[in-house]
Amino acid sequence: MKTLTKVLLASAAVALLAVKWTAPTFNAESLRGAKVLVTGASSGIGEQMAYHYATFGAQLVITARREKVLQRVVEKCLSLGAQKALYVAADMSSNSDPDRVVEFAVEQLGGLDYLVLNHIGSSPFSMWEGDVQHLLWLMKVNFLSYAQMAWKGLPILEQSNGALVVVSSLLGKMTSPFVAPYTSTKFALNGFFEGFRHELTLKKSNVSISICTLGLIDTDAAMEKVKGVTNVPAYPASEAALKIIMTGATGERDLFYPWYTYIVTLTKDFFPSVSDYVIQSSYNYVP
Repeated sequence: MKTLTKVLLASAAVALLAVKWTAPTFNAESLRGAKVLVTGASSGIGEQMAYHYATFGAQLVITARREKVLQRVVEKCLSLGAQKALYVAADMSSNSDPDRVVEFAVEQLGGLDYLVLNHIGSSPFSMWEGDVQHLLWLMKVNFLSYAQMAWKGLPILEQSNGALVVVSSLLGKMTSPFVAPYTSTKFALNGFFEGFRHELTLKKSNVSISICTLGLIDTDAAMEKVKGVTNVPAYPASEAALKIIMTGATGERDLFYPWYTYIVTLTKDFFPSVSDYVIQSSYNYVP
């Protein structure tokens, strides 16, 4: 059993290196003047993506719920070199705001090259206690609004040979305690966009879809939730944001960040009992 595990992990590592070596080369200049819409950009990974795009000289529209915070992020983007930086406050649980945000970005930028879907709704880090209404709301924010915005932006992205960039999670590939509602939305997200990518390929669409699988990232919101509960290491939001941008710019179909997310995804189905043990033992839970 131990020998087989080592062989499998080694094979996964080799596969990861092979993917890295064959990945397209990122050209920062390709983003100069690019027309970009980033959701969930008032904090965390979305905020860091906005700053990176600004440094590359892109034209930006950012969105989130908090208008005052968005104003501050826009000001910093302009100071970092963004050719244009605008914001639109929106609530992704609304039936109309997802479409309104895409329309605003297209109108203000004169088109769209990258639609970066990154927003998430707040969800407690605790055992699920049957709150179906919250689950319905979270599904609207974390999943349905993504599909809605993708469909709204698709005709514009086709005009520019653009890209859909979907920020997902390792929790969309494997389950974990204390986040059942959140995990369900990420599984839905992955399933939908992987299927949608097949359909675009069959239709010979020129729009790429990049699905970004992230592990634990050191955003303030994430760190506050897992404080004292898990010993899983957190990785920097700024680096995660840059990896996401590079993945979208090169049209790669998948990003796994940090490195262990790829290995976990490959091995979880071979050793489910081992996977369950590792997951459950990584939490400090006393009934």
